[in-house]
This record gives sequence, C-alpha cells and structure tokens, in this order.
Amino acid sequence: MIFIGILLGIATIAFLCWQLFALAVFALPLFAGITAGTWAYGTGGGWLGVLVVGLAAAGLTYGLGQFLFAIVSPIWARLMIAAAFVVPAAAAGFHATHGIVKHTMPSHTWQMVFSILGAGVVGIVAFVRITGRKALRPSGGHSSAH
Repeated sequence: MIFIGILLGIATIAFLCWQLFALAVFALPLFAGITAGTWAYGTGGGWLGVLVVGLAAAGLTYGLGQFLFAIVSPIWARLMIAAAFVVPAAAAGFHATHGIVKHTMPSHTWQMVFSILGAGVVGIVAFVRITGRKALRPSGGHSSAH
C-alpha cells in the first residue's frame, strides 16, 4: 500500500511540474489580472466587476505582449518584451520549486540551490514558449527558404 502512495506522490509532483511549465508564460498576465481585480474590488466593483476587470486585464496583457512581440523588429526590444514575461515566470518557478523542496530536504543551502535551478529552468521554458524560438531573428524579414 505504501508503494502505491509513493507512486501517486511522484505522479502528482510530475503533473504539477508539467502544469508549471505549461502555464509559466501566463505569470505576468495572471499578476496583471489579479492586480486589476483587486483594484476593482477595492473600488466597489463587486465580484462580477472583479471577474470582468481581472479577465480583461489578463487577456489584454497577454494579447498586447504577443502583438508587440510580433510587430517590433529590433532584437533588444523583443528581448525586453520577452523579459517582461520571463521574469515573473522565473519568480513563480523559484517559489514553486522552493515549496516542493522545503518538504523534501532539510538543508537550506540545498533548498536554495534547487529553487534557483527550478527558476532557471522555468524561465528558459517560458522564454522558448513566448518567443516561439524566434527571438533572435528580426521580424518582418524575408525568408531564406522560398
């Protein structure tokens, strides 16, 4: 019976890590939506106002980021737009990894080492997803393959 519990624990951690990687790109829109929703609630918007304003802010943040990334051609500007999405994703990766490892290892030093590694991995995955592997190529250029 304990063997099944261990397998289910490993499966749960694997599933949560997969979800973290899949949703890392949406960390900035999530933060924007929560901030806007909190503002709407604080100004008397009610629960419906919180949902509408929060979802609209999150959607606009993600859409604006994708739009800007598609039309901006200087590499430095594209990297700055990507960094706006990658930094919150890496922060979320750090805290998610730290939440897991603090229960599995007693050494604070090793907890920080694994948390920083987790932040780096999640940041890289978010960068690849947000850029679509096109961050270092200028947009609007001619394709070499005709």
